[in-house]
Amino acid sequence: TPTRPRKRPEATVPLANAAGFTVARTYAYVANGREGLAIIDVKRPHAARLFQKWNGDGGLVDSRDVMIASTNASLFAYVADGQGGLKVVQLTSPSSQPNFYGFSPEPRPELIARKATRTPALSLSRPLERDRAVDESGGQVAVFGRRGARPFNLQEMQRLYLDKDGEPWFVEDNPGVKQAQRNPR
Repeated sequence: TPTRPRKRPEATVPLANAAGFTVARTYAYVANGREGLAIIDVKRPHAARLFQKWNGDGGLVDSRDVMIASTNASLFAYVADGQGGLKVVQLTSPSSQPNFYGFSPEPRPELIARKATRTPALSLSRPLERDRAVDESGGQVAVFGRRGARPFNLQEMQRLYLDKDGEPWFVEDNPGVKQAQRNPR
């Protein structure tokens, strides 16, 4: 039970460099250093088993943290890959996993994006847990989990990116700066 955790040796999956992890549906995704991602089947937590170790043919070099998020019919892993920067791994999609329907399709990882960072990428924040629906033109039609789930009107959208003078907010990547500053253009 959650109030009385116990170590279960039969459910232990030994990993060389386990760091950050997240659980999504019936899989645990573990950032595992040079070995990339360890994907662990936790459908039966008392009998957890390694499903796959994956490093994208050397594309993941120093995995430190991982977060999982869904977009449309696809599942993505965002990986803080230490010296390797930020990596995006598509785990499921209609094209890579013909059986992507259902609650927990088997992941079929594919490295789809990378971004170098000036300093090692060590951790990630949790993704926003909210679903959005869009129409064919890309217009937002609903935000589920928000009271009154309706599209934002223009004024509501502008509050997300404009200051009180109607100027857009800008953010600079300057570690150590304590507050965001508006770009004086």
